[in-house]
Amino acid sequence: MGIRTRRVYDPPSPDDGWRLLVMHQWPRGIPKGAVDAWDRDLGPSLPLLQRTRRGELDWEAFRREYEAEMRAKQDKLLALAQRAQEGTVTQLCACRDESRCHRSVLKALVEPLGR
Repeated sequence: MGIRTRRVYDPPSPDDGWRLLVMHQWPRGIPKGAVDAWDRDLGPSLPLLQRTRRGELDWEAFRREYEAEMRAKQDKLLALAQRAQEGTVTQLCACRDESRCHRSVLKALVEPLGR
């Protein structure tokens, strides 16, 4: 039980449990049946993504702003924490570098809520 993070382009694993896509936009080339659910509200907002892609925000600034966006969605975080207590939840997104990906930030925000 708990939360895992993976890249949506990686092949599914039997250990994934419930596969949740946490991106604002659907990733190219991924069929709808590749995930169990999609919650676009758990991905960074489009304005935040656009500012980051333009180089206006470094990783720390992005992380802080994304955390602020997610704190405003506490009900979704609590629901995700509850789901993770019931079984494994794998958060998926397209980012290659997990150390600089919102899915790792989301995991760090949700895990303490499940304790």
